[in-house]
Amino acid sequence: QVELLESGGGSVQAGGSLRLSCRASGWSGAAHSMGWFRQAPGKEREAVAVMLRGSSGPYYTDSVRGRFIITRDNAGKTVDLQMDSLKPEDTAMYYCVANRYPNRGNWYLPGTYGTWGQGTQVTVSS
Repeated sequence: QVELLESGGGSVQAGGSLRLSCRASGWSGAAHSMGWFRQAPGKEREAVAVMLRGSSGPYYTDSVRGRFIITRDNAGKTVDLQMDSLKPEDTAMYYCVANRYPNRGNWYLPGTYGTWGQGTQVTVSS
């Protein structure tokens, strides 16, 4: 059974940093895509950052570009999200996502990803 295990969420003051990590288990070989989505209370789930194998990416949503950096290991089993200069509007549940095989949809659409983690809470206070 494929699983994504997230870690690293927490509470921080505005301007601070957090690092999220996600590890995939249950499949052989490297994932085609791995990344992060988030969902704040009362808002829709949105893409944060995604990396695709063999792509010119990584891809970031505009609101985090220049503040967040996504990295993944060569084995294609882990993905990290370094979040700097955090803002209160970054407060959300963050979900790791992955696809073992090439995406069939746009990178920023939740429906593109077949595997989701349980989520890790990030809270940024002003």
